[in-house]
Amino acid sequence: MTPPAEFDAASLLATIGVTCMERGWLSSNNILVQGDGPTALVDSGYATHADQTVELVATALQDRRLEMLLNTHLHSDHCGGNAALQAAYPGLVTLIPPGQASMVEDWDPVALTFEPTGQHCPQFVHQAVLVPGTSVQLGALSWEVHAAKGHDPHSIILFEPQHRVLISADALWENGFGIAFPELEGQSAFDDVANTLELINELAPAIVLPGHGAVFTDVSASLARARSRLDQFVQQPERHRRHALKVLIKFKLLEWQTISVPALFEWVMSTAYFRLAMPSLASADRASSMDWLEGMLEELERSRALARQGTTVFNA
Repeated sequence: MTPPAEFDAASLLATIGVTCMERGWLSSNNILVQGDGPTALVDSGYATHADQTVELVATALQDRRLEMLLNTHLHSDHCGGNAALQAAYPGLVTLIPPGQASMVEDWDPVALTFEPTGQHCPQFVHQAVLVPGTSVQLGALSWEVHAAKGHDPHSIILFEPQHRVLISADALWENGFGIAFPELEGQSAFDDVANTLELINELAPAIVLPGHGAVFTDVSASLARARSRLDQFVQQPERHRRHALKVLIKFKLLEWQTISVPALFEWVMSTAYFRLAMPSLASADRASSMDWLEGMLEELERSRALARQGTTVFNA
């Protein structure tokens, strides 16, 4: 699955009209597809970066219009810019995975996980759904829609078979994959993660455009790392839960940039996913919960994900 040494991923993507706008980890990457067909964007980033997303798309398109917007899944960092793009491009056709279409129609921020994660997403509309097993034309190319459960039960990935280009969202990154969120709700999802990794192996992409991080071509190595990480989580599910909650803290800190420890504590205790996934002893009383949070902050500080000065926490 590793392309030959002379393989030039950037040149191939440019030739077929695909641009990966790599964003910071608060916003997902935006994948722009242009060509002799519908001009489309895959995923729109987080709400606080929505103006920047619109500006990036407008600069890349120049005088062209954005015609289609696709979401691989409806986590806030992948669809938070939908409303801004819909306002900027009247008539924009938005396609989402089918499993949450009714939740978008009724606009249920709890079922859509925005409130349970303590995140934000302005309300948007959709016109169609991305049905696994079908294809959708983006630019001049036909892209296969594949179900990719695990990180999210409704997630999809997009594969262009002629040039073997995969838009993997959070199903596979160069060095891992996204949190298996159903596991935080007490639902089994590790088998779904494994099945999705096997699907990607069978598709044998030459280029992967992930939801976060750089475009990569050594897919075999990335799959090996992802499977190793998954095996660790299967053996130690509590390790996955702790990792997931640290990720949620880091994500929120990317949005805040700075916050006091008391304010962070109140946010943690009011956010549903923490109540679901915290160890029972940690949630026994306020003092135990504060001790647990202090341990999490110490781990994040050691990994240089944050810095602290007195009772203030800074993004690092």
